[in-house]
Amino acid sequence: MRGHSVAGLAVTGVAVCLAASAHGQVSGGRDAAAPFGPPVDDQRVYIHGAFDQLEGRLGGGVDNTFRWEGEAWTGTDLNRLWIKSEGEVDGRGAVSDGQQEVFYDRPVSTYFDLQGGVRYDADSGPGRGWAAFGVEGLAPYFFKVSATGYVGDRGRYAAKLMTSYDQLITNRLIVEPEAEINLYAKDDPERRIGAGLSDLDAGLRLRYEVTRKFAPYIGVTYEQKFGNTASFVRAVGEASSDVRFTTGLRAWF
Repeated sequence: MRGHSVAGLAVTGVAVCLAASAHGQVSGGRDAAAPFGPPVDDQRVYIHGAFDQLEGRLGGGVDNTFRWEGEAWTGTDLNRLWIKSEGEVDGRGAVSDGQQEVFYDRPVSTYFDLQGGVRYDADSGPGRGWAAFGVEGLAPYFFKVSATGYVGDRGRYAAKLMTSYDQLITNRLIVEPEAEINLYAKDDPERRIGAGLSDLDAGLRLRYEVTRKFAPYIGVTYEQKFGNTASFVRAVGEASSDVRFTTGLRAWF
């Protein structure tokens, strides 16, 4: 009986192999080349955009201002074109801290991307152009981090560090602390920027996600200028630090 069982198993195995081979021939050999299914479609082009900050900053002994910060990208899983923009408009219509960036982006690990491109400071002050190189992604415990270095003309160098974290209170109610610091290698009096640690912009925002793409929020922000940057802004009658109430909208598509 054992011999007949072994023979039966052998015949069954041959039949399964023949059936698999025939199926591969019928399907043009696709399953033979990819026995676990069709290849992953990683060349599809996607588009994504987000405004992390569309907000009014109120009080604090200074003019009320409107601030924006957003980004958009298009590309595949491996190659993407990023556009980033931020700036602030005061009650007189003057624009400050206007930074516009374009990057080529490519992942180098599961959580981090390398970015290289250009930045142009376009606001009410003199324009400045920079080559830009950086890294962006998720650090342990899912802190979003971004570190970018800049090289300008006439010996200008700069760096920008950003971090934020989403702390869920409920699935829709989220607290987000965030901070950005800027450093410069030399003074730029025309733009009221001093060498060294130039400024800190930090905030704590509480948002409610009506949908995942639409989330109004309230919060508080803190701005601090340091060193010669503080001296430059005080020389024109502006405060070197302030705390303000913030209300705004976060949206993406």
